[in-house]
Amino acid sequence: MHADNTKHVVEKWVERLGTGRDQLLPLLHAVQDEIGFIDDATVRALAASLNLSRADVHGVVTFYHDFRRRPAGRHVVKLCRAESCQARGGARIEAAAARRLGVAMGATRSDGQVSLEPVFCLGLCAIGPNALVDGRPIARVDEAALEAIAQAVAA
Repeated sequence: MHADNTKHVVEKWVERLGTGRDQLLPLLHAVQDEIGFIDDATVRALAASLNLSRADVHGVVTFYHDFRRRPAGRHVVKLCRAESCQARGGARIEAAAARRLGVAMGATRSDGQVSLEPVFCLGLCAIGPNALVDGRPIARVDEAALEAIAQAVAA
C-alpha cells in the first residue's frame, strides 16, 4: 500500500474515533482491518495524528499479538497455545498443521495463500485444542479437523 493511501486511511479513522491517546488501540484495530497490517508508514501516521512518539505506537503494535507488521495470507489459521489446549495435544496439532499447510508457525506461505499464527486463548478451554480459521472458531481440532481446515484454505 502506498504511504499516501495509508495516511488517508489513518486520517479517516482518526476523524471517526478521535485523537485521544486512549484511541490508539481502537485506531490500530480499525486501520489493520482496512489495510491488513500495521507497517512503518502506518506507525508514523498514527503517531503524528495522536501526537505520540513512533516508539509509543510501535511498542503497542509489537506488544499485542493481534497486530501484524506484514500482510497476512489470504487465509489465516490461528492455533491456540493456551495451557488447556497444549494439555490436549496442541503441540502435536501445531506440528501437523505446519506440515499439512506447508508453513511454519508465525509465517505466511510463499504463495500468500495461508498464514499460520499462534493465539493465546480462544476461550474454548474445555473443548480444545482449538483453532480460529478466517475468524471462525473450530473446537476439538484433531487430524480430521485439520484435514478439513487444509481443504478449506486450499480453495
